[in-house]
Amino acid sequence: MRTHPVRRRTVLGAAVAAGALAATATATGAAGAAGFGWSDDGANYVLDTGAGLVFKVSKTNGDLTSLVYKGKEYESYGGKHSHVESGLGASTVTLRQVGATILVTVVHGTLRHYYAARSGLNNVYLWTDKADTSFTATRFIARLKPGVFPNEGPDSWVEGADTVIEAGDVWRRADGQTRSKHYSGVRVMDYDHIGYTTGTVGLWMVRSNHEKASGGPFYRSLLRHSNELGVGLYEILHYNQSQTEAMRFGLQGPYLLAFTDGGAPDPALSAANHDTGWVDPLGIPNWVGAAGRGRVAGVGLKNMDPAHPYTIGFANADAQYWTRATAGTGAFSCRGMLPGTYTLTVYKGELAVHTTTVTVTAGAATALHTLTITGDPSTAPAVWRLGDWDGTPAGFKNAQLMTYAHPADVRATGWTGNVVVDSANPSAAVPCYLWKDVNDGFLVYFRLTAAQAAAAHTLRIGVTTAFLNGRPQVTVNDTWVSAIPSPPAQPSTRSLTNGSYRGNNHTFTYSIPASAWKTDPAQYNVLRLNIVSGSTGTGFLSPGTALDCLDLLV
Repeated sequence: MRTHPVRRRTVLGAAVAAGALAATATATGAAGAAGFGWSDDGANYVLDTGAGLVFKVSKTNGDLTSLVYKGKEYESYGGKHSHVESGLGASTVTLRQVGATILVTVVHGTLRHYYAARSGLNNVYLWTDKADTSFTATRFIARLKPGVFPNEGPDSWVEGADTVIEAGDVWRRADGQTRSKHYSGVRVMDYDHIGYTTGTVGLWMVRSNHEKASGGPFYRSLLRHSNELGVGLYEILHYNQSQTEAMRFGLQGPYLLAFTDGGAPDPALSAANHDTGWVDPLGIPNWVGAAGRGRVAGVGLKNMDPAHPYTIGFANADAQYWTRATAGTGAFSCRGMLPGTYTLTVYKGELAVHTTTVTVTAGAATALHTLTITGDPSTAPAVWRLGDWDGTPAGFKNAQLMTYAHPADVRATGWTGNVVVDSANPSAAVPCYLWKDVNDGFLVYFRLTAAQAAAAHTLRIGVTTAFLNGRPQVTVNDTWVSAIPSPPAQPSTRSLTNGSYRGNNHTFTYSIPASAWKTDPAQYNVLRLNIVSGSTGTGFLSPGTALDCLDLLV
């Protein structure tokens, strides 16, 4: 897969061409950059790129135990090293050299993990091959020394000074702002690397194509964190927070740790641009090179809303991909896909508005005619509409802040308050989240003409996720009360407080009879939303839901 990053990076440094001739493992290394090669210090394999980076891999457990760049050590904090999952424990670790690439293989049960060094390149290349659920998460964490990089941000905190306010991982600063490792503020499709820079040295985690990850293009997860104990950089492939999909298995990578002279990493390293032909001779089991992959290309999309971006997603049990549709035409292309049949989903913003299936064949391109969007709820005429049908809480109160802060953050506008539909910018008065124990009983005031009041209407409430099965029950004018709707499938973990509104989009519909309305056009009708659930909780951890859109259809 080649995903499309949000922006291109300035090229930094020069790549050195790597040979592909196989060689037996020797401590002298192959011809290439001066000093390129490897050694064995008894406890670790020591790999030297010959260009300034020397790193070590434990022969006991496969941890990455040292990252020395231009003579300075960057690895390790809190007595822990960098590793897969939370550390593998006793493993079988082997090394071999193939031309100008040195490959370390770590085997622990059914899991295989790989590190590679290439001559002249200051990168650590990594792959993880997970065969089953023997580990509950799929991640690599690079653990870095404290005090090396400036670390101020929504994902940084000071354990000695800040106060824990939730689950041991959400902190409040003295100024009332909240911090957490969850507060990355970005979706996986919106970044190609994450990291830190001093201005003269940069260290970055360049993500893989995430074809074996889960959660789709809009998933938000841990990217980095920092405190006085150290720094973490993550490649998260499966994590249970706000997760909507089952774990995928198989080989994932390369992803890499890249050192630079202060700037962002070379764009050629990103998942969208990375030339992986050099991996083919390494003999990594389950590796599928470019020749074994295919492509899907679409002419365009019909019935697009020009106010929104469109994304094309592809998913099956084995892999996931996505690509952005061209504004205006909706043309799209997704390459580097594993062979198979996929569900193709067209997203308006983050809302699925069209689905079909497509089959990918190795070495070939599958061409698709124009896809006609027929599932956009915005096309239905409405008496009034709050928000927009785009699969996100965008436009509602506090929506943007909630991707990098806790609802209790001092920067959040008060969660209580009601809305009058015919006021200026009414959507901005609607809280993006509703909780049973925080702002239950939210009121919407609106007027109907005599003709509108004489008819029954359908009320729709779109949500993006829910916590503890929270869902809205509707009361109109204190006389008509809806049935309690069934809860849709949603992630079972925290969602509304960990920086993500992303769950499963769902639309609740309520058929409201004409008898429920006030007949005087000058009078306001009052719609009350109450959050109901069979579960209990308190405050921001009480049952709740995130809103996408509310409308009353003609």
